[in-house]
Amino acid sequence: MAIQSIFNPAQSAGLLKMDNQMKPASTPYEAQQSFGTFLKDAIQEVNNKQSDSDMMTEKLVRGGDVELHDVMITAQKATITLNATMEVRNKVIEAYQEIIRMPV
Repeated sequence: MAIQSIFNPAQSAGLLKMDNQMKPASTPYEAQQSFGTFLKDAIQEVNNKQSDSDMMTEKLVRGGDVELHDVMITAQKATITLNATMEVRNKVIEAYQEIIRMPV
């Protein structure tokens, strides 16, 4: 995930300056596709961490050439990544429910 510059807030907000006017850098469709791609990549990264942890654990159980501390570090990284993903999911669901409860 890239860190955007704090020195140009218009660029960070997704705006481009054209002819002394601020215009959106992308259309809503492009933003939706970009968000979808970001979400897909993030979930794939969580899956990769879980797979790495499973592979390292299996190697250790089978007596492979792997150190116990490496297995434990990999397992903790996978656990932290999964827990963080679940917390983000919970916050998104909570925000959605709050929006649904708003009177129209």
